[in-house]
Amino acid sequence: MNHDGTQGHLVTGQPRTARSARQRRRRAITLSVLGLILLMVLSLVGYGAFQYLSLTLGIKRSDVLGGQGSTAGDTNILIMGLDSRLDENGNPLPKQIYDALHAGDQSNGGLNANVLMLLHVPGDGSKATEISIPRDDYVHLAGCPDGECMGKIKQAYGLAFDQESRRIAGQSGLDRTQRQQKERDAGRKAEITTVSQFLAGVPIGHFVEVTLVSFYEIAQVVQPITVCVNANTQDRYSGANFHQGRQQINASQALAFVRQRRDDTHPALNFTDLDRERRQQAFIASLAYQLKQADIFSDPIKLTKILDVAKQNTAIDSGLDPLSFARQASSLTGGNVTFFTLPIDHFGKDPRGEDVNFVNLPQIQATVSHLMAAPGAATVTAAPVTPRPGSSLTPAHVVVDAVNASGRSGLAGSLERALTTRGYGPGKASTGPAIVQGSVVEYGAGADTSASSLASALGGLATQRRSSLRRGSIRIVIGTSFTIPTGFATAGSSPSATAATAVQAAGPGVAAPPPTALSALSGGGIRCVK
Repeated sequence: MNHDGTQGHLVTGQPRTARSARQRRRRAITLSVLGLILLMVLSLVGYGAFQYLSLTLGIKRSDVLGGQGSTAGDTNILIMGLDSRLDENGNPLPKQIYDALHAGDQSNGGLNANVLMLLHVPGDGSKATEISIPRDDYVHLAGCPDGECMGKIKQAYGLAFDQESRRIAGQSGLDRTQRQQKERDAGRKAEITTVSQFLAGVPIGHFVEVTLVSFYEIAQVVQPITVCVNANTQDRYSGANFHQGRQQINASQALAFVRQRRDDTHPALNFTDLDRERRQQAFIASLAYQLKQADIFSDPIKLTKILDVAKQNTAIDSGLDPLSFARQASSLTGGNVTFFTLPIDHFGKDPRGEDVNFVNLPQIQATVSHLMAAPGAATVTAAPVTPRPGSSLTPAHVVVDAVNASGRSGLAGSLERALTTRGYGPGKASTGPAIVQGSVVEYGAGADTSASSLASALGGLATQRRSSLRRGSIRIVIGTSFTIPTGFATAGSSPSATAATAVQAAGPGVAAPPPTALSALSGGGIRCVK
């Protein structure tokens, strides 16, 4: 050993060098693992951010609601399904899509809102409510688009679209896509306002608009889909062909499932439009259940495909945050939603002879108020029929005459007694010189708003100004298709604004709830329907 300790230094230094090398390797491995984890996190965050940004930039947006959003913490979203065989830009679809849709081509359909669903999501996280509005309900159309003040609720969109199309026809500086979106914005605004007005002023903070092709393409991503029907059923018009019980269907069959409203092989099933709405609800419930079971929101490939569909054939309002909406939708996949279909009073024909649904407006509004009330909160009762703001007349100032042109004795007198219980001035009951089919509410100067409100309460009758009538007076001409709505005030009774009691829309057997019933369907599983 050297006195200067050199040898000892060499001997004792080797272990320290080895330890340092091992420590460097451990640090390198640790840093590599941390780097890999960080890369994975950044990749996931980046993927989510990319998808959100991609969806935000690609999806069609509309400012018709002014970005007003929701009120009182609740969220009300109107879902509009257009009966259009075109894409969101108004362009024809590929032939293979038309073949799969089994719904004609670009010359078929139109821009009516054939599906109207109001989704109410309470701000406190309690159970959500989806309210389906029958597309043929005969109502007052907000703004009287195309000069039509009364019509099927679905028609507000198409009439306003057509009116705007004529208005901007001569404007320069607009390309085809810009014109299409202006026309659609007019339709959206008219439809949203009409629905809100029909439901007693329910605030609608957001909307989602989809087309037939959008529905089909989403179904393609998540197929097969499990559905259940109570009996064998077949329909050549929609392409429906389903056997009793549960079955898995593809995207094309899914479209037939939600569009079926007749059975040309089993006519005893007696399908109606309301049965189609219950089919749509059952499909949504089944789809939500399957998304929950498959945890599809964690599948980047399928999620990307769904987002791509949304960008191509869906439109939303500018105030709707897609990420927030996705979180809300995800919370509903566990069955935290109940579906309702609003009742009608009776089937009939409008003055043009078209088939429509006549409704009991006070009952509809009381029912919606009840369904949307917070648990434990007092239900707001729908107000009796009164003139809209801007009229100096009250019901007591309005005299209503009833002319019976239906051929059924006693109807004018019964209606007169019903009207006086609502506060209208007593008028004259008489018999018309000839029998007519359609009923109409005629009015004199100053009674337009009262006439419109009364026409809605009587099931959505047509209105017409008559210069021969004295100021503040109304005359109701009763046609053959008219019946006093169930719950409308009769002799000695008060106006009906009682919420309807719900009955089950799903279950065994082939009979469905009658059209006059408020039907309910629970989410969170595979529901069997007619």
